[in-house]
Amino acid sequence: MALPRGIMLPMTLTTTRFPKSIKSPTSGVRILKPGSSNAKLGFRITSKVWKYKRLYSLTLVERDTCPRSCHHWDDCYGNNMPFAHRFDIDGLMEQLAIEIPELIKKHPAGIVIRLHVLGDFFSTEYVAFWERMLVEYPTLSLFGYTARELDSDIGKAIYVMNLRYGERCIIRYSRNQSFDTVGQSYAAEESFTGESFTCPEQTGKLDSCADCGLCWTVAKTVRFLSH
Repeated sequence: MALPRGIMLPMTLTTTRFPKSIKSPTSGVRILKPGSSNAKLGFRITSKVWKYKRLYSLTLVERDTCPRSCHHWDDCYGNNMPFAHRFDIDGLMEQLAIEIPELIKKHPAGIVIRLHVLGDFFSTEYVAFWERMLVEYPTLSLFGYTARELDSDIGKAIYVMNLRYGERCIIRYSRNQSFDTVGQSYAAEESFTGESFTCPEQTGKLDSCADCGLCWTVAKTVRFLSH
């Protein structure tokens, strides 16, 4: 049963509310899910940038992989996703290294991976893995959001990845902050009043991320409505 909106979780919760939903990357279940399985994401990219690529997503275990400083630690929208497959990190990179080239071969125009529907970058080694994938597969693109602090080791590694592969990798920092420098774009809460644009999918202006593309084409801060 989903948690009713507005109810907070105990501060002691350090993982998902739904531990039975956690899957091993080696369980035989595909860990990269097509965007067609999520109406918000969409599958076939129609936005000008990355057009014709196909969108896939990766979901990790919320809180297990997230910084305690995340402002959605207690009210993470994973609290209302009992049926989502969450993948633990044991064997994760090895399985991704198998699935990514298979999808690249399947889709000649390339693929976009949404990191992370739930969860976050959990180590500098994991960030380095994604850099290696970007080097090895020129038609691979990445976008997503991170709650990592900008001055943390992981946050700095993400910043460098954004700089090096800015045309194919846009990871926004979850901060109520306006855009200030290349490599550091932001995703803000509904309460943010600075320069920003509101997510067009949430306001019904566009059907999906695949149709929009603003998060990977516009440096301006994106503002998300409360979930």
